[in-house]
Amino acid sequence: MKHFAVAAGILRDTDGRVLITERVGGGPFHGMWEFPGGKIASDETAEQALARELTEELGIGLRDASHFMHLEHDYADRSVSIDFFLVDAWDNEPAGLEGQQLRWVKTASLADHNLLPADVPVIAELQQIDS
Repeated sequence: MKHFAVAAGILRDTDGRVLITERVGGGPFHGMWEFPGGKIASDETAEQALARELTEELGIGLRDASHFMHLEHDYADRSVSIDFFLVDAWDNEPAGLEGQQLRWVKTASLADHNLLPADVPVIAELQQIDS
């Protein structure tokens, strides 16, 4: 089974909402929603990968991020290790540079947005810090 190390950012705005992005391109997860990010290259730290992915996917420059949680998830054909970061400061307005839709949503309604299975455990943790 293939294994991927991934960094994902939880961008939070001043209204207490978080940014989720639509998965595009083929594959089994097309049309689902996720926290933006991507694979960590062998020569990168998780935070370096996050900064690179946010620039590539959203056109933003990472200014302030703190590690939030780490989790492991097994899919039928792959396993992932994900480091999630809370992102509270960035440069530029996020845009879907890869053709993906973006949504700012309250943490209380995250479960209504068909998130990737690996992202689901994050919802409860976010709701705890927001309560």
